[in-house]
Amino acid sequence: MSLNIVVLAKQVPDTRNVGPDAMTPEGTVNRSALPAIFNPEDLNALEQALRLKDQMPGTTVTVLTMGPGRAAEIIREALYRGADGGYLLTDRAFAGADTLATSYALATAIKHFAPKVDLIIGGRQAIDGDTAQVGPQVAEKLGLNQITYTEEILACQEGRIRVVRHIDGGVETVESPLPCVLTVNGSAAPCRPRNAKLVMKYKRSKAPMELGKEETFADLPYAEQYDKKPYLRLGQLSCQDVNADLQQCGLAGSPTKVKAVENIVFKAKESKVMTGSDEDINALVKELLASHTIG
Repeated sequence: MSLNIVVLAKQVPDTRNVGPDAMTPEGTVNRSALPAIFNPEDLNALEQALRLKDQMPGTTVTVLTMGPGRAAEIIREALYRGADGGYLLTDRAFAGADTLATSYALATAIKHFAPKVDLIIGGRQAIDGDTAQVGPQVAEKLGLNQITYTEEILACQEGRIRVVRHIDGGVETVESPLPCVLTVNGSAAPCRPRNAKLVMKYKRSKAPMELGKEETFADLPYAEQYDKKPYLRLGQLSCQDVNADLQQCGLAGSPTKVKAVENIVFKAKESKVMTGSDEDINALVKELLASHTIG
């Protein structure tokens, strides 16, 4: 038995380095102002997919990521670890998407390039939003079963998958028919490191979006390789390619708006001696609210 697996991965801003320019005036994250990294829990999800590939000959792992041209780096990082291919879902129409618009775009893309997908795996949540909504929303839009908080895939055979999921107070074993959607915890097995041979194989892979306005693959160094090695040309999909409804994409399809993102640093500046009076307690609460320590 072989599987067609799609891994949902995201390039996220490193939220450990949030500065005053982290937000745009429109209330969206200014991604160009923050270092970009592979979303940590998506790496855990990729590892689960690669383990199935190791166990089941003929299984293919395809990475799907949505973002600007630089997000193609996520596909390369997955290829270096053992993925078979990937698609960059990119279009100005997708900009500013919340979880609802993002899940719509991803589900529409999956219908386009993987109509017979067996398994969709993604991280539990992304560190730039911490909503844990995209995976379940993709499952709902595709009409698939879903298992969240996955720790480990125990077995996948005869059209069924059995996993251990970590829940409050313990763990449980769950079984589901395929196809289905899994979201994976950050406490699951970490992703394997890059493979040196795969790095050499895919290091020059590019998506069309990464090329300059006047540049083509024929203009690049080692241009002959892009003709001889089709795998160096990463897949790219636009809103039009997947026949997406513009009213459900990007800001137009996003009912949620982020008001602000701040980096709160706790510093001990001084000490205060307070009584238990109502006046002192009210003053303390007001000070904590004003400094965003609470609230």
